[in-house]
Amino acid sequence: MRYLQGYPAATLAQVEQLVQENRLAAWLQQKYPQAHSVRTDKALFDYLQNLKNEHLRGAEPLSKAMFDSKLHVVNNALGTHTTVARVQGNKLKAKREIRIASLFKTVPAEFLKMIAVHELAHLKERAHDKAFYQLCSYMEPSYHQLEFEVRVYLTHLETASAPVW
Repeated sequence: MRYLQGYPAATLAQVEQLVQENRLAAWLQQKYPQAHSVRTDKALFDYLQNLKNEHLRGAEPLSKAMFDSKLHVVNNALGTHTTVARVQGNKLKAKREIRIASLFKTVPAEFLKMIAVHELAHLKERAHDKAFYQLCSYMEPSYHQLEFEVRVYLTHLETASAPVW
């Protein structure tokens, strides 16, 4: 259960029991019965832009957002944020891009929001430090619980290799 390393032993035991009893998918399905409706790159950009406008008005503008099939969970990349610098005349322009793993096209809205909040928080805070996680919790008060449940979902995919939604 590599996605859950660092969690308390009692929590790991509960997840392990659900895996052994083949009930992890049912638990996830009961808690989150429906997948979100954001399916295209344009819809993802609009979704991220709305979240950014709601919580991070002063942050640099977002230039591009897309679902990326090349991002692989094994490499711990659920999403990425990049800054592409280009010279235009005598000015240096920076464009911000967010890519979210295609696996998140068919998950509950809460899981997509957790990944989106995480990547948007990098517009203000580069490192995964206290300020970063405070910003994530500001944008999504249930951030830490959702991060745990995304990790549980990734554990399900690794052990059962069948999506829930």
